[in-house]
Amino acid sequence: MNTNSFERSEERFDVAIIGSGVAGLSAAVRAADMGQSVALVTKSDLDQATTRWAQGGIAAVLGGDPDSTDSHLADTLAAGAGLCDREAVRVLVDEGPRRVEELIALGAEFDRLASGAFSLAREGGHSHARVLHAGGAATGVEVERALVAAIEDRAAAIVERCFATDLVVEGGEVSAVDVITDDGSRQRLRARNVVLASGGAGQLFSVTTNPLVATGDGIAMGIRAGAEAADLEFVQFHPTALHQPSMPRPLISEALRGHGALLVDDEGERFVDELAPRDVVSRAIVDHMRVRGTSNVFLDTTRLPDVATHFPTITATLLSLGFDPTKDLLPVSPAAHYTCGGLMTDLDGASSLPGLWAAGEVACCGVHGANRLASNSLLDGMVFGARVVEAIAGGKRGADDNGVRSAAGPVKIRRFSLPQSGANKSADEPVERRRARLQTAMTEGVGVVRSADTLHGAATEIDSIGAGPLDSVAERELENLRTVALATVALATARTESRGAHWRHDFPATDDTPYRLVGTLDA
Repeated sequence: MNTNSFERSEERFDVAIIGSGVAGLSAAVRAADMGQSVALVTKSDLDQATTRWAQGGIAAVLGGDPDSTDSHLADTLAAGAGLCDREAVRVLVDEGPRRVEELIALGAEFDRLASGAFSLAREGGHSHARVLHAGGAATGVEVERALVAAIEDRAAAIVERCFATDLVVEGGEVSAVDVITDDGSRQRLRARNVVLASGGAGQLFSVTTNPLVATGDGIAMGIRAGAEAADLEFVQFHPTALHQPSMPRPLISEALRGHGALLVDDEGERFVDELAPRDVVSRAIVDHMRVRGTSNVFLDTTRLPDVATHFPTITATLLSLGFDPTKDLLPVSPAAHYTCGGLMTDLDGASSLPGLWAAGEVACCGVHGANRLASNSLLDGMVFGARVVEAIAGGKRGADDNGVRSAAGPVKIRRFSLPQSGANKSADEPVERRRARLQTAMTEGVGVVRSADTLHGAATEIDSIGAGPLDSVAERELENLRTVALATVALATARTESRGAHWRHDFPATDDTPYRLVGTLDA
């Protein structure tokens, strides 16, 4: 049932889910099917989560493929640059195919060959073609469509255009979440379990593929409540965002490179293996642009057979912007794309705070390590969203001893205090201008390549941004961005090595002993 308010009910839900992307919807559908009372809160419309922007597909080894889950595991571990939790990755690749089959049973339709078999693509970092797509590069839209239809058919309280502001901690446990509804009223949603599935923080950066709603709300709420966060320094930049003024930047899917598209410079020369992991390709592009003094490189799709047929969504987007992929070289450059870290959880999504759970991009269970393998993100949300609900139904309350506090197995844990995000002065400029200043500071100081000097400059600029009264969604989003930005800069400064999506000019070597930085708020 859709509703605009919880005001008329004193019900304490079994599960309150914040976010309507793949992780939140997967959890909500499963919880409803298991007979739990569910409240689903989303700050925009139900079908407007970051999931629908995902052009990349779902990586999974389905029955009958010449692939193997061991190969998928090996590719994920390699992309994660030594920081993946092997057990978490094993859960992902082993349970993923079943979750894909469940999604298909809910009505999701993926591209097929004339024979009826799935049309599988190979993307960067993958040793086999194992990526399912829908509409060429409209997979997120199809996944979102199927899950939205499923949850609307189930007995769940759905509250759209409702902004979650803070978690309520009572007796050392999360017991509720405070929200602002679309009419401006403030309410407290009580639940035995709160599941954060609110996505990442791509809006930290001025150049991003993420929609305006990706402001790190769940990560910030968790940090403020005292939950542990990890791996925030690993921000994945997608190598091939269309280099043009609109924001978010249109994404030119990795599937085109898997189909044979080439990356070339302004003289038409190749300079990188197009199917290397995203961090490798992004750094190669940035280095090449720096040497040649250019602001972009080019993706050559002109030699691809039937590009318009295979990728109708991308083709339509490009044509609307004045580019013909059958004739034009496409200007591309890296853009912030995915938050590899987040609130630290065990393998069931339990955080360090009893009663608080997290799944999808907001969470860090160790499955992505220092750099996410292409097309593992939708799978992550489907697998771990379901595991959260199953753990709750089984009576679990808090994280396993061998989970949240040592989620990376042999990887060492280093504790770190995160800085408070309170502004040093009151705001003297519009919130839109302050948000733009933060995004510029992050783009210039915490980009594909950073150093102690650039990180210090970003921290100084962010710390100087004043805070206005938290009486609007815009101000609260900015405060969430400040919280996540300062935590990201602090962890990036503390990691004095280069690894995966974290690359430093001043520390180009990789530490021989992998370690994970785990932060909690500095009281």
